[in-house]
Amino acid sequence: MSNSTGSARKVALITGANKGIGFEITRQLGRAGMTVLLGARNSEQGEASAQILRAEGIDVDTIPLDLLQQETISAAAEWIVAEYGRLDVLVNNAGIVDGEDGPPSSADLDAVRRVFDVNFFGTLAVTKAMLPLIRKANAGRIVSLSSGLASLTLNSDPTWVFASYKILGYWASKAAVNMMTVQLAYELRDTAIKVNAVNPGFTATDMNGYQGTQTVQEGAAEAVRLALLAADGPTGGFTGTGANNPW
Repeated sequence: MSNSTGSARKVALITGANKGIGFEITRQLGRAGMTVLLGARNSEQGEASAQILRAEGIDVDTIPLDLLQQETISAAAEWIVAEYGRLDVLVNNAGIVDGEDGPPSSADLDAVRRVFDVNFFGTLAVTKAMLPLIRKANAGRIVSLSSGLASLTLNSDPTWVFASYKILGYWASKAAVNMMTVQLAYELRDTAIKVNAVNPGFTATDMNGYQGTQTVQEGAAEAVRLALLAADGPTGGFTGTGANNPW
């Protein structure tokens, strides 16, 4: 697809966007009038998802993007700057869980590393690669999907509904994403760029075996809201469904 509309439309990159919440965020940002770049590890799956969105009239391109492969991240950044010259919105959605992850006393160390490699280090790598492009936009937005499970406040509360669940790698990797959000927002405090973390809520996706109590539309809503923030919107926050979440 050409970039003939690139100067008029805002451009958004969503990682892990071929399914679940990421796919729905892509759809909703596309419906809001953006050119959406659907990042996916598997190019065939990404293109199949993009075809669904194109049939709905959404302006979408696919980008091969594997958070464990720096060369794909670098290539994606180079392609975006060549095609569009900038990036208005980055949504860090891609993430994994690992069946060998668990409480600190029993979690497999390699599993914890695998989760961190994608959820934190991969997210950081994408953000660093895309930041120069976001600086070229008039008012960039960086939205990183975190989790209510990342809250240190809630995890230390024995009355919390999820208090009995302690999965070190996933919980801690999302807490690290929150820290990245706070620090990057501080670094960019004198710019028009907004950096926020979002708790999408317990959403039915394949990541949790579709046990979640929310639809993907509900799970995508807060990330979309943050991606579309006005100039007077907040930065450095951790929110869910429009309300601040405890760190």
